[in-house]
Amino acid sequence: MPPSSSSPGIAAYRADTVLERLAQLHPKLIDLGLDRSFALLDKLGNPHHQLPPAIHVAGTNGKGSVIAFLRAMAEAAGLTVHVYSSPHLCRFNERIRLAGQLIDDDALADLLEEVETANGDMAVTFFEVTTAAAMLAFSRHPADLLLLETGLGGALDSTNVLTQPLATIITPIARDHEHFLGTNLTQIASQKAGIMRPKTPCYSARQDPEALQVLDDYAAKIGTSLIVAGRDFSINRLEGGGIEITVDNICILLPSPSLRGPHQLDNASLAAACLRDLANKGLLASWPQKIDDKTLASGAVSAIWPGRVQHLATGVLAAHWPHQAIWLDGAHNAHGAKALAVALGQIYDKKWNIICAALNTRNPGEFLAPLADLAGPVRCLAIPGQDASLSAGQMANAATAEGLNAMPVSGIMSAFDNLDLTCPVIICGSLYLAGHILVQNKTLPD
Repeated sequence: MPPSSSSPGIAAYRADTVLERLAQLHPKLIDLGLDRSFALLDKLGNPHHQLPPAIHVAGTNGKGSVIAFLRAMAEAAGLTVHVYSSPHLCRFNERIRLAGQLIDDDALADLLEEVETANGDMAVTFFEVTTAAAMLAFSRHPADLLLLETGLGGALDSTNVLTQPLATIITPIARDHEHFLGTNLTQIASQKAGIMRPKTPCYSARQDPEALQVLDDYAAKIGTSLIVAGRDFSINRLEGGGIEITVDNICILLPSPSLRGPHQLDNASLAAACLRDLANKGLLASWPQKIDDKTLASGAVSAIWPGRVQHLATGVLAAHWPHQAIWLDGAHNAHGAKALAVALGQIYDKKWNIICAALNTRNPGEFLAPLADLAGPVRCLAIPGQDASLSAGQMANAATAEGLNAMPVSGIMSAFDNLDLTCPVIICGSLYLAGHILVQNKTLPD
């Protein structure tokens, strides 16, 4: 039953109802291609031609963290920033941030209803519709910068409709979503490379040689510059925990980033190198404020990105299990698990209690194996509300096969029963699990 018209939840109900209807327009959750996106954008008046200067970000891991640093650094300079990211953790509003604030329920419901009306019965995917809605919102609200995250891949992703972004960024490329993007790094990298544009600088994280060759070849083919960490700009980690970055003979000093883990040093450096190099090349002259070392440093220590090595210091779970610290992370593939293992080892170098769940779209053993050396008791659960979730028993069997001391549990509260009271807890395995945990903990992203 819908809430009454006087209920504060009526706008959220309207938005959810439209989202459910839109999800039925196309039989496939994912169907890569741009024809449907361009057709829908045309019906909406081509809002993608009326956007603020944009930085488009693709890659396998670290996209959201790089965008979090870019946003924090730009906002530290007094700039207004739009952000489009996916997936959301707890509520759809998280995907669309207008001038620093999550879109509110009324604006979201109105926007989605407008897009639904314009679309009619044309078969489009959920992501295509919602990306078009975001483009429409961004075109109507002024901002100095738009940060745009690809959903899947790059070349055929619905976000890849901009003619001339301010810059593009490619985070580390690894094997993931192989049934959509290809079975090897060369094929996957070719999809990520597709966001590059002629005469638009592209900034890349360190890449495996196989992936880097693809990026270099594509950049040369379309006539753009590819600036790569470790080759075209240096990142040196300082003894005190900070970072020294040198790009185009300019040295940037950053303090230790707010986001935990050595991989976040690379993510913060990639964001800082991009913004400082753009400023040095005079490509940010239209901005009302300048990007300088002070604002880059301020952004590095103020960036927030929920569900990524996040300490749950307050909330329902911390009250339920007050014995040791509880941490949460949404890493869900082998590359992310390796980074998580290093980050956890820096936080606490002994055993960890592990609470985990995963989708059935990839082999859970590939995620669990990197965590084996730090694993104490392991509790496995299914992700509520996710049809594609592995069952608690399937997850426990996969963990046991990796030599872990695992057992299935019925839910998050029971997962804390009989854990080692001397060890901290990491809850991990899926962004969908991370979102469920933040809802249960009553600490929603804002």
